[in-house]
Amino acid sequence: MPLRTAFTSEREISPLANHVSALKRARQTVKRTAVNRANRSQFRSSLRALREAIQKGDSKAAGEQFRATVSVIDKGVQKGVLHANTASRYKSRLNARVKALATK
Repeated sequence: MPLRTAFTSEREISPLANHVSALKRARQTVKRTAVNRANRSQFRSSLRALREAIQKGDSKAAGEQFRATVSVIDKGVQKGVLHANTASRYKSRLNARVKALATK
């Protein structure tokens, strides 16, 4: 019989679940949380890299980073990290900043 606790992280154990199905759900939640955190982190890192490229004023690097960021944003929508309208707003505003940088 398995231990009647759920793993909230790899390091700590909290007495949450008492049923096999609840233990399984707790394990699934830990895995999904890790995946969601990784996807969100990838999105934020890409966004930060683009903003830094725009800040530096290098239009070529900003254009390349913009294409990569748009890809990450679209993948974020597919994976449920972002709402579609939010992603569209991000892309629109970032594109405007990249275009403004290119016309300087």
